Amino acid sequence: MASIYKNADSNTRKTWVLMTGFLVFIIAVGWLFSYLLDSSAILYFAVLLSITMSISSYWFSDKIVLSMARAMPIEKKDNPELYRLVENLCITAGLPVPKIYIMQEKQLNAFATGRDKNHAVVAITQGLLDRLNKTELEGVLAHELSHIGNKDMLLSTVVVILAGIVSLLANFFLRISFFGRRGGNSDNNRAGALLIILGLIAAILAPIAATLIQLAISRKREFLADADGALLTRYPKALASALEKISDDTVPMRSANTATAHLYIDSPFNEKQSQSWFMKLFMTHPSIEDRIKALRDMEI
Repeated sequence: MASIYKNADSNTRKTWVLMTGFLVFIIAVGWLFSYLLDSSAILYFAVLLSITMSISSYWFSDKIVLSMARAMPIEKKDNPELYRLVENLCITAGLPVPKIYIMQEKQLNAFATGRDKNHAVVAITQGLLDRLNKTELEGVLAHELSHIGNKDMLLSTVVVILAGIVSLLANFFLRISFFGRRGGNSDNNRAGALLIILGLIAAILAPIAATLIQLAISRKREFLADADGALLTRYPKALASALEKISDDTVPMRSANTATAHLYIDSPFNEKQSQSWFMKLFMTHPSIEDRIKALRDMEI
């Protein structure tokens, strides 16, 4: 069975590769448009934007995600029992106690975020607190703490920000392509026409690219977090039971967002999972039935 830290180094490398690739991508696009428009200012802007957003996505992405989820922090005095559960699990996992946030949502769901184990956050919905028993809640918390131990939340959270920036830049360059044309000779007209074509292609492909970037976070991370969470509690059936309740939950989440859906323990959109192999390629989570089966088959 994989340990809770087995893939932490791998995820750290993936994070830096992703951020480096993002820098190169934005600079390359900036160079292309600065060349076609004969304006070096565009390249300088692209370089400055890519560096600024890469740094901010590392340092502030957790705050952005928590804001999008409308999560509010709580203290130990607000819910001593919840804090004791988290503290006991952290002692077992060898992790610092993360900050705990509550989402005022009736849906059963949770996620972890933060740039490292010393700046980690676990956010759970009020519905999860109200409708799971103690062992089931412990199973969900162990799952999220396993994401922290494996550094999954760093990679996942950075992806949210970078995917959003790619989409914003596509829209920005699309506007440049239409409004950046200058009158004059035929060479300028041809460059303008080429920019329009490139802008349209970018606008069409950007949402797909953003989705593929998010799906680069392998669905196997959920299986690993399930397994590591079960190792922490020594009771995989508790998490399996919690997942069954989460799967049966039909309450909508008001703050559900496609950019952050893959961070949650299960999709916040309550969509029925397709059995089509093609559709499964675009799922943010593995089949919950497969996860439950894997947990119930575990021997600890």
